[in-house]
Amino acid sequence: MPLVTLWTGREIKALREAARMTTIEFAEKLGVSDRIVTSWETGGVASVPRMVNQAALDTLLSKSDPDVHGRFVGLLSIDDPDPRQLIEPDSSRALSGQYVKHPRDGKLMAHVPEGIFLSGEDDEPIWVDEFYIDTFPTTNADWARFCAATGRRPPLHWDGGRCPQHLYDHPVVEITWVDAAAFAVWAGKSLPTSVQWEKAARGTTGATFPWGNAKTAAKCNVRETGIDSTTSVSRYHSGVSPYGVYDLVGNVWEWLATPDGTGRYELKGSAWTSPLFRGAPSSFNSADDFMQDDDTGFRCTASPDQMPSQ
Repeated sequence: MPLVTLWTGREIKALREAARMTTIEFAEKLGVSDRIVTSWETGGVASVPRMVNQAALDTLLSKSDPDVHGRFVGLLSIDDPDPRQLIEPDSSRALSGQYVKHPRDGKLMAHVPEGIFLSGEDDEPIWVDEFYIDTFPTTNADWARFCAATGRRPPLHWDGGRCPQHLYDHPVVEITWVDAAAFAVWAGKSLPTSVQWEKAARGTTGATFPWGNAKTAAKCNVRETGIDSTTSVSRYHSGVSPYGVYDLVGNVWEWLATPDGTGRYELKGSAWTSPLFRGAPSSFNSADDFMQDDDTGFRCTASPDQMPSQ
């Protein structure tokens, strides 16, 4: 979750717009009048909410979903060339069902318990140790935070080095394996191995797709869906895996930690450019580590040792 050190008009307006609320709806959430909200948003630094209101804003942000967090960070990044001045990853984590917030980058991670699952086209039983995996692919807003913190280049297709606002909660693309691995190190995580990714997608029973065995393109963003671009990482609720992980089929191919010879690494998941059958988690694909394309992104995993103790 993003952390705001002091709420001023700029941050307040960004949160309201990220939550897609009217001024009246936002005021009701905070227990103040809409006139006060307007005064905060238009008063600049001189109009700073009282401490009780600062706490209410902190609470509203902390209870918001990851899409709101992504849009919030992106909105702040538009006007501030150095978001590090205002935004840092939270140092705490919060449990919500099977999800855990990672302490470094604040992203929701799904818990995958240790045990055997059926892997590959032959459903070979394989043991996988316990791990956590990002609930959503790495978004453009996530990448903007990484660039601000490390000075790494933004994707070449971002106009003027800025991500278009409507793409904040879409997966980042044009990312090489080297880029993805650098992000994982910065976030205190790792790229998934092939078997970790496959187990997170299929569960333990050998299902063909995250949602079961039905060849249903409507549950994901693939060529047959006909959207012809990336989509929000939280769009396809009916396509989540048994562990509650989104977008494991379609939207973007995802880089993995598993090598396929010198300078090549596996990818899984298919993409908006590819047919549904290529998204079967048991299928194989790989590419050169410096390949970058408009349908390739990634997500991260973490071992229990990379997470704070319960």
